Amino acid sequence: METKKLPVPPFTEETARQKIQMAEDAWNSQDPERVSMAYTVDSEWRNRSQFVNGREEIRSFLTEKWKKEKNYKLRKEYWAHTDNRIAVRFEYEYQNEAGEWFRAYGNENWEFDANGLMKRRYASINDLPIQASERKL
Repeated sequence: METKKLPVPPFTEETARQKIQMAEDAWNSQDPERVSMAYTVDSEWRNRSQFVNGREEIRSFLTEKWKKEKNYKLRKEYWAHTDNRIAVRFEYEYQNEAGEWFRAYGNENWEFDANGLMKRRYASINDLPIQASERKL
């Protein structure tokens, strides 16, 4: 049996914003184990053109991601919500292995189970090369 990950649906704007902040904090930790525990064991992701299924694949995906994306810093912003869904706008900055900087922009659609674990995450993301002097985060 899964443990609850508060807050749980149905979401209010306040609890949706709490969920978003928790996700931002977890992702900024760059700890794949911590991040993966917010998802159901059979969670479905679409991340750009890649499909990821389940916590094990999430951990592997994030481990590889953060090997390649150095100095990662993320900000998430509330967009909308319904009973068990939250829409988020985000941006993050990172440096690739060659030392070049990028800012990634995107939108995520999240769906949660009754225990407050994310069962679906669909992310559309675009990367923009930037100069170090253009960093905002």
